[in-house]
Amino acid sequence: MPAKALIFDSGVGGFSVFQHIRQAVPGLATCYLMDNQLFPYGIQPDDVLIERIVSLCQKACTAEKIDIIVIACNTASTLALPALREVFDIPIVGVVPAIKTAAQHSNNRHIALLATPATIDRPYIDQLIADYAGDCKVDRIGSSELVQLAEHYWLTGKLDAQALNRILLPWIENDGLDQIVLGCTHFPILSNEIAKLYPHIGLVDSGQAIARRLCFILEQLGYDLEALQVPNGQHSLLITAAIANKASFLSACQCIAPYQSFNII
Repeated sequence: MPAKALIFDSGVGGFSVFQHIRQAVPGLATCYLMDNQLFPYGIQPDDVLIERIVSLCQKACTAEKIDIIVIACNTASTLALPALREVFDIPIVGVVPAIKTAAQHSNNRHIALLATPATIDRPYIDQLIADYAGDCKVDRIGSSELVQLAEHYWLTGKLDAQALNRILLPWIENDGLDQIVLGCTHFPILSNEIAKLYPHIGLVDSGQAIARRLCFILEQLGYDLEALQVPNGQHSLLITAAIANKASFLSACQCIAPYQSFNII
């Protein structure tokens, strides 16, 4: 049996991570679990999210034979990883904001973390900054609106550029800012558009690092990465609520992987 991963997010942001995973191991079978019923996660209470994330992952792992879980959501990763690791005996990979990478690339020692309101002020983020960006000025930009802009852009290809500029410009105008950490997996969906508006700013995300970590764990589990280079068509989609624009959603999903099933969990 091929290795199979569960990839979890509140919306379509996890596809930005999955794209890197598909490039690294196209032979990996996957189940993409999207909790669209409670989207966006950045405005939800912590206790509700922890219980829900654990419960949904348990349901998905019961329905599918899963070898590894990828929590492709920054909010969920900073919040629920300890609870998940208490429940599961399979490897779990979370998303860590690329603060270390941004600090390494910052010439002006001035970076920004662009994330959800639920992520930017967590103690976990404080520790990352202390460990890897202690000599940098770090702006924290929390926006749930930007998550919704990215979701809409992924589904429709249409972007409210004025809204994007309104959210980011007050921070971009700060003297010396030269690196932005895309600390929500939805935001790489907008990276090309952000780069067009602000070409002098470097953008960093965790997608490639997550793919590398996944490959390392698969090797530890005894899987042959060379064999996993042969494309696999075993991909399924799970959602938690009906989608109004189902046709456009499925069309966009098929650009990522050849999904064979689509169900509500």
